[in-house]
This record gives sequence, C-alpha cells and structure tokens, in this order.
Amino acid sequence: MLGPGPSRGPAVVDSLSLKPEAAAPAHAPAVKRGRGRPRPPRGSLRSRREAWAAHLFLVPWFLGLFLITIGPIVASLYLSFTDYSLLDEAKWVGLDNYITLFTEDPRFWTSLKVTTIYVVVSVPLQLGFALGLALLLDRGLRGLSFYRSIYYLPSLLGGSVAIAILWRKIFGADGLVNAVLAIFGIQGTSYVNNPDTALGTLILLHVWTFGAPMVIFLAGLRQIPGSYYEAASIDGAGTLQQFKSITLPLLTPIIFFNLVLEVIKSFQSFTQSFIVSNGTGGPTDSTLFYTLYLYTKGFKDYEMGYASALAWVLVVIIAGLTGVNFLASKYWVFYGDSK
Repeated sequence: MLGPGPSRGPAVVDSLSLKPEAAAPAHAPAVKRGRGRPRPPRGSLRSRREAWAAHLFLVPWFLGLFLITIGPIVASLYLSFTDYSLLDEAKWVGLDNYITLFTEDPRFWTSLKVTTIYVVVSVPLQLGFALGLALLLDRGLRGLSFYRSIYYLPSLLGGSVAIAILWRKIFGADGLVNAVLAIFGIQGTSYVNNPDTALGTLILLHVWTFGAPMVIFLAGLRQIPGSYYEAASIDGAGTLQQFKSITLPLLTPIIFFNLVLEVIKSFQSFTQSFIVSNGTGGPTDSTLFYTLYLYTKGFKDYEMGYASALAWVLVVIIAGLTGVNFLASKYWVFYGDSK
C-alpha cells in the first residue's frame, strides 16, 4: 500500500500568495502610464535644457517684479522714515514724517476729507447708474453689442487728460452747461472755480465713467436663469418684487466685486483733479485729492520722504477699507444658497 505522499498545500498557498510585483522578472520593462511621450529621466540633459529655457523666459517677468514693483515699494517704505529732497542724500528721521503728517499738517486732513467725500458720493452713484443701464440693456435690445461698446467708451476715456480738459471747458463760465441754461434765461457761473460746486463736477465725471461696472453687471444679469422669473410671474410677483427677491440677491457678488474695485480706483484718482484745478487742488483746496497732495509734496516741494509717508498711509487706508468690505460681505453677499 502506498503511503500518503508529501503534502503540497503550503507550496500551492505560497505560489498563490505571490504578488504580481514579486513574481515579475527583474528585467521586465516598466509599465507606461498616461499618454504621450515618456518623461525624460530626472537630471538628464534634455530636462536640464527645458528647465533653463523656462527660467530664461521668466527672467523678464522677475526683472519687472523686483525692479518695477517690489524694489520701489521697499525703497518708498525706507524713504518714508527719512528726510529726502531728491537733491541731497536721505537722512534718517524715524517717525517724524508720520508725526508731522497727523499732528501738524492741516492740508493732509483736508485732502483726506475731500477724497472721502468724493469716494462716498461718487461710487454709489456710479454703481447705481451702471446697474440701471445694465438692466435696460438686458431686455434683449437689438444691437446690444454696439450699445455695450459705446457705453464702455467713457471708462476708457474718463481718466485721460483730454477728457479732463473737456470737462473743465463744459463746466466753465462759457461752457456748454451755461449755454444750455442761458436758453432758459438762467445766468450760470464757472462751476469748476466755485468751491461749492468744483468737487461736484469731478463726482459727475466719475459717475460718467460707468462703462466698466456696467459691462460686469450685464454679464452677471445674463447668468441669472430665466426660469426664476417665470416661476415668480406665475406666483404673481411684479417687476419690482422680482428685482428685490431675485435679481438683487443673485447679483450681490457682482455688486461686491464692483464696489471693491471702484473704492480702490476712486482713492487713487489723480488726473481729473490735477487738470481741472491746474494742479493746485483749488479753489480753496476744494478739489485737493489725496494723490494730488502727495504729488505736490513729492514733485513740487521736493519732500520725497514726506510724500512716501503719505503714500504708505494711503496704502493702509485702502487695505483697511478693503478688509472691512470683505468682513461685511458675509452679511449681505449671497453665494448660491449661502449668505
């Protein structure tokens, strides 16, 4: 009788438990994953050439970043703590420029007041006008592309010297506004030379440059599904109720975006005030924008250190207002189903 043979169970189990990686021969080629050409080995001549080519193309961008952006920013921060007149060497004075600015310079406070009034009044008026016009254009007007381009032109031209000169002529003593008023027997005045109305003319000029926010509003309106308005109409909601309950809430991210951009841009306004007031901020500093005062201290009075301090105060103001806008946005900006 033959006895039981040697058990082959463990050998079978071992062979079954072998992983494919372990069972694969050492000389088997690696499996290619993905499509396209295989990536060259790291450290190869080809990969080094590609890296050098990428760095070479990035050189102009890095030069611009450090020489035109970061370099002047760091230099102005240093100069804000110095007494520098562009003609002599900078002398370190510490916080003297900032102390003088806040405690001994009434024109600083005047420029800040004028700029704040300009921003607080002109930005809401401009955004409201842009939104109203966008609502009209969103009604399926024939030739929409043409009108959209025409209405965008003021934003392209509004900050130019030519438009500022034209604006001064329009609101001057012999300008177009007084010519129209004369038809009705009204004797006008030079609005740009009157301290009570000079800033108002600049506010109107800013409102006139409504093209950029209008185009953004129009793009936002086109993203609102029409089914929302159809459902609201079936429920009996009128045009005003649809605007309050559908258009305005869904458009709040666009309003917030335009608000942040326009506040920053308004604080940086310079050309309009410089041209209309002949670079003086007059009459009686009624159009003395903050940037115009900064320019005056730096390039007329040659107090570049003091002007640098003014610039950094402006940076802090704009950054602070932007931060406040972002913090407040969670209370009134709606993103989908969240607020």
